[in-house]
Amino acid sequence: MTSHAEPSELPGITKEDEAPPTGPVRKQSPGSEDRIGSEGKVLNVFSHGILVVWGLLVTLPLLWAVMSSLKTDKQIFTSPWGLPSALHFDNWTRAWSKSNIGDFFLNTILVVGCSLIGTMLLGSMAAYILARFEFPGKRFIYFMFVGGMSFPIILALVPLFFVMKNMSLLNTFHGLILVYIAYSLPFTVFFLTSFFKTLPSSVAEAALIDGASHTRTFFQVMLPMAKPGLISVGIFNFLGQWNQYMLPTVLNTDEDKRVLTQGLVQLAASQQYKGDWSALFAGLVLAMLPVLGVYILFQRQVQAGLTAGALK
Repeated sequence: MTSHAEPSELPGITKEDEAPPTGPVRKQSPGSEDRIGSEGKVLNVFSHGILVVWGLLVTLPLLWAVMSSLKTDKQIFTSPWGLPSALHFDNWTRAWSKSNIGDFFLNTILVVGCSLIGTMLLGSMAAYILARFEFPGKRFIYFMFVGGMSFPIILALVPLFFVMKNMSLLNTFHGLILVYIAYSLPFTVFFLTSFFKTLPSSVAEAALIDGASHTRTFFQVMLPMAKPGLISVGIFNFLGQWNQYMLPTVLNTDEDKRVLTQGLVQLAASQQYKGDWSALFAGLVLAMLPVLGVYILFQRQVQAGLTAGALK
C-alpha cells in the first residue's frame, strides 16, 4: 500500500500556502505609514502647544498677583515682573484687619455656604423628580428651568429690588441667600436632571420593593450614587456665588453686611490718591485662595462628574 502524503507534508508547501487569503488585499503605498505617523506627531505637538499656552495664560496672572502681594508698593512699580526681595506678609495682615477684608470674608462664607446648601438640596430634589417620574406638565417645568439659564440677571435687577424691598429683605443675609439660590437653581436642575437619568433605575426599584419610601430612596440610595454629579455642579455654583458682585451691590448696601467682592472694590476706592497696592493685591489673593483650594481638593470628582454621562 502506498501512503499518500498530505499537501501540508510535501516539501516546500506550508499551511499558509494551502489557504490563500480571501478578499481583496489592500496594498499600502510606500511611505503612507510614515506620512500618517508624521501627521499624528504634528497634531500632537500642536495640541500640546495650545494647552501649554493656555496654561501659561491662566497661571502667570495668578503667580504675578501672589508675587505682588508680597512686595512693597515701591517694588511693585520699580520691578513689577521681578521677584520680591523679601516676603512682606504684613501686607496680608493689613488687608485682613485694617481694610475689613476679614469681616467681608466671613460674611461671604456665611452667605455662600447657606445658599450652596439650599441650592444643592432643592436642585437635586427637583432634578430627581423631573428625571424619574412622569406627570402632566413635566416638560413645561423642565423648559422653564432651562429658560431661566438664558435670562440675563441684569434685566431682573430693578423688579427684584422692589420685590425684595416690599418683603423687607434688602440688606439682609437671608434675603441675599434666597436670591443666590434662585439664581443658581436653573443650571443645577438642568445639570442634575441629565445626570440622574444616567443612574440605573433597578437600584431604586429594589429599594422600593424592600419597603423604602421615596424620600428614603432618594436620600439614602440615589444621592450617594449621584455624588460625582453633585460635587461637579456644587463647584460651579460655588465659583459663581463666591465671585458674584452685581447682586450684592444692588441688594446689599449695608457696609457691615458686605461680601468679599464688595470689600475688594471698597478697598480699591478708599485708596483715593494714596495707593496701598500691596494690600490690594493681598486682598485679591485672599479672595482667590478658597476657590483654588476647593478645586484642587475636588478636581478628580469634578472630572468624573463631567464625564459620567458620556461614559454611561
